[in-house]
Amino acid sequence: MTPGHGEPAIVLPPVIELRNLFQIIEHQEDYEWEYFREGVDIHRLYGDGITGPTAALLRYREAAPIPPHVHEGYEHILVLNGSQQDAEGKITTGTLRIHAPGTTHIGTAEAGCIVLAIYEKPVSFF
Repeated sequence: MTPGHGEPAIVLPPVIELRNLFQIIEHQEDYEWEYFREGVDIHRLYGDGITGPTAALLRYREAAPIPPHVHEGYEHILVLNGSQQDAEGKITTGTLRIHAPGTTHIGTAEAGCIVLAIYEKPVSFF
């Protein structure tokens, strides 16, 4: 517990380094992927996605939906391979999109994609 706050302390590795991220499609087998939701696998870098900040690689299969959700804090999405689309438009490899706290959206990964997702606070799906 964090002294005086009653919340668990977040333990982060001292250094996280990911190399050749824009070539991730060529070496995605180097990561330990886990089931996240229908059509989506996850490789967590830190955080649990439930409390506090979280960073993860998300691998969307072709036509995988991005279910409706609200951002409790800032969400940073960097497309490493492929593309995603939502009401704001399509984002492709090399594009960073930042959603502000309180925003909501739904989308799809029509051709599939791998993204680096960094969340300031947990995302709430509805």
